[in-house]
Amino acid sequence: MAPRLWDTAVMVKRFTVSEARSLAPAMQRQAQRLAALRADLAEAHLAQQRGHAAAVGGIAEVKAVEARLQESIDWFTQQGIGLKGIAPVIADLPSELDGQPVLLCWLEGERSLDFYHPPETGFMGRRRLPESD
Repeated sequence: MAPRLWDTAVMVKRFTVSEARSLAPAMQRQAQRLAALRADLAEAHLAQQRGHAAAVGGIAEVKAVEARLQESIDWFTQQGIGLKGIAPVIADLPSELDGQPVLLCWLEGERSLDFYHPPETGFMGRRRLPESD
C-alpha cells in the first residue's frame, strides 16, 4: 500500500529551525487555502444530502475542488513537510535538537513555528523550542 501523502515516512529532508520558521508564512497561506476548500466541500456535501444545488456546483466542480485540495496537500509533501491533519492543519518538519531527531510542529493559526516534539510522542508531546536555534 502506498503511504498517505502526509505520513511521516515520506519526510526525508531535515530542516534547521530557521529554515522551518521561514516556511511558516507559506504554510499559513496553504492552510488558509485548505480551509476555504474544506468549507466548499462541506457545503457541497450538505447540499447533495439535502438535494439542493451547492454554490460550488455539480460533480465536476466538486472534483475540481478535490483536485485543488490535493494540490495543497501535495505542496506540503513537496517541501518535505509531513502533514498530520487538514482540519486543522498540523504539520511536522523533521529536524534535530541537541543531537536527537525531533519534529518541528506547526498548527494552523500559529504565526510562527515555535514548538517541537519527539517523533514517538506526537502532538501531545509538543514543547516550546528553546530560545536559541
